[in-house]
Amino acid sequence: MANTGSAPGMPLAMTGSLLAITSIALALGTFMQVLDSTIANVSIPTIAGNLGVSTSQGTWVITSFAVANGVSVPLTGWLMLRYGVVKTFVGSVTMFTIASFLCGISWNLPSLIIFRVLQGAVSGPMIPGSQALLIMIFPAAQRGTALAIWSMTTLVAPICGPILGGYISDNISWPWIFLINLPVGIVCSVVCWRNMRSRETPTRSLPIDRTGFFLLLTWVGALQVMLDTGKDADWFNSSAIIVEAIIAIVAFVAWVIWELNEEFPMVDLTLMKTRNFVIASLVSCVGYALFFGANLLQPLWLQTRMGYIATWAGLVAAPAGIVAVFLTPFTARLLNRIDARWTASLSLVAFAATYYLRSRLTTDADFYALVLPSLVQGIAMSTFFVSMITLTLNGVPGQQIPQASGLYNFMRITGGSFAASLVSTVWEQTATFHQSRLSEVMASGDPAFIAAIHKLQAAGLSATQAVGAVTNQVTNQSYLLATTEIFRIAAGLMVILVPCVWLTKKTLSAGAAAAD
Repeated sequence: MANTGSAPGMPLAMTGSLLAITSIALALGTFMQVLDSTIANVSIPTIAGNLGVSTSQGTWVITSFAVANGVSVPLTGWLMLRYGVVKTFVGSVTMFTIASFLCGISWNLPSLIIFRVLQGAVSGPMIPGSQALLIMIFPAAQRGTALAIWSMTTLVAPICGPILGGYISDNISWPWIFLINLPVGIVCSVVCWRNMRSRETPTRSLPIDRTGFFLLLTWVGALQVMLDTGKDADWFNSSAIIVEAIIAIVAFVAWVIWELNEEFPMVDLTLMKTRNFVIASLVSCVGYALFFGANLLQPLWLQTRMGYIATWAGLVAAPAGIVAVFLTPFTARLLNRIDARWTASLSLVAFAATYYLRSRLTTDADFYALVLPSLVQGIAMSTFFVSMITLTLNGVPGQQIPQASGLYNFMRITGGSFAASLVSTVWEQTATFHQSRLSEVMASGDPAFIAAIHKLQAAGLSATQAVGAVTNQVTNQSYLLATTEIFRIAAGLMVILVPCVWLTKKTLSAGAAAAD
């Protein structure tokens, strides 16, 4: 029997087992999409080794998905209005499942990247669609429960991602990090379609901004390819990189001009006139980029230079999600009482503390020393996302909130994708610089290096073996220096973002603003 606690004009809310089963299916859709944005992080060295490419090329598996997902997000609103929320969500889940299968049967890096682009492109409507449908099927008095289910799912998935990715890579085979989506996607799409097809939302024919989308795709794609291939192509000494940079700049300028003059723009750039939106979304974009890049760097370093297998690299990252899940209910209540600028500042300071602690790690750091920063990061994660979206949407008119949310998520996701490319490149180049400097000292007959070689020879190694062992230590130390320098920079940037938050207007959790 349906509950009548629905808004006028909306389908009647579900109750009982039907509500429970449908909620689980929708949560699985959210879980699957968020999981796939993190599950490959700890598997990059394994995938790269299996496919015969470098780890920096392996990061394209992450960036290709993220940038395609980011570009598809602005289309979500149009798709839902044109075809209905139920059809759009179920169609997205179905295509995501097919793309996951194709990723799992990839035969080389180019094929995997193509299928990851497809997977990211079709996944745009999954998170906003699941959120909208959860709100729709719950009685009005239980909408808070619906949002809690959605929020907890988005926090639990990042915990499971590194652990599952690590375990599968070490004990089964890396294609299964994608193939495990098949049963989940099938259950989600079948249950959601059977239970909600009669509850489809009203549709209307709207013009689509094809030119705006093409220009967006062009400049984002050109910039991403430039960042991904720049290191191997020697950056601007390569004519291909120069062409990609010119295409990105020209397409970006053309896109801005077009969207500002288009009657039905895909991205409403007039939102940039709202102070809170501009400042908060930029802070969120930079903060998320640093977070995303750091989350990619740590497992790369642990597995390539610290001797960690993928499973243990995943376990190092997992505590952040556990702490975030535990604290989120408390921070949600806290946000009802205080200005969101305080909680946003707390999250940025906690992120800064996380990266500062990581910048003090050494090559002999034990598991517990590695986990401590992850625990601090959990504090940041529990407040960062909700605080930043609250600040971002403050002052945005109700009819523009869908567009604002789409633009905010586009900036955040693509910022993370660009950061992942930059971090892997900077890490390799900085390590090479330190290695060359240390090698010069070693070749100059530095007493410390000579003493180390003599000590190893005294332990039974030949002269060649001793030199090889010291050289390996020099390489590991070079990557450690590169890693800690990046974390130190990330910590400093997070601190710089704190005063930027206070340039926004006072904002309450419910989105209400108060005069400064």
